[in-house]
Amino acid sequence: MTIEIFREDSYIKTVTAIVTAVDERGLQFDQTIFYATGGGQPGDTGHCETADGSIITITDSFKDRETAEHIHAIQTTDQVPVSIGDSVTLTIDWQRRHRIMRMHSCLHMLCAVIPAQVTGGSIQDGRGRLDFDLPETIDKDHVTSELNRLILEDHPMHMSWITDDELKANPGLVRTMSAPPPTGTGKVRLINFEGVDLQPCGGTHVATSGEIGPVMVKKVEKKGKLNRRITVVFDE
Repeated sequence: MTIEIFREDSYIKTVTAIVTAVDERGLQFDQTIFYATGGGQPGDTGHCETADGSIITITDSFKDRETAEHIHAIQTTDQVPVSIGDSVTLTIDWQRRHRIMRMHSCLHMLCAVIPAQVTGGSIQDGRGRLDFDLPETIDKDHVTSELNRLILEDHPMHMSWITDDELKANPGLVRTMSAPPPTGTGKVRLINFEGVDLQPCGGTHVATSGEIGPVMVKKVEKKGKLNRRITVVFDE
């Protein structure tokens, strides 16, 4: 299995890796800094540089649904200038990743502002949304104000790990009903924005809430009798 370095450190931008597979799906490596699509967060993009300086563009990163292999999709799999066993340098599109990290962390702030279960959500480059199990309408300006208050307070983020059994014994930790935290490996990562939000999450996050920067609630939509969708964008 590929070692996923980003689980421990979301700020590593480049790393040396060994090619472990090449097929029509893309490339696999012994370790990677590319986040694989999941939990509403898109996969990373970037490139792979071979020993002779050839550049292979990585257009996406995802997990194979059947094998759970970590695949790095590339522009073309024809005449790829790399073979199994080769040492390469992986580099993510850091500017895009950092924007996604900021927005993902912002959605954790949103979970703290809205005291309701999350029924769905997604993150894009520059915006994010969460659906909440709520019957009443939401004051857009109030949520914007509360989000920016939590961001400006600059709460530090800490990571810790618990076992699958410990998570089962504490179901209240899970806020997202539509995308349960990844389990099955024996441990689950907790993301804790100190004094604000604590929940299991496999995504990439900023080190403190202040790094998110100013945001605004773009719109609030009614998506059902008990569903309110809140879309947040950067206010820059």
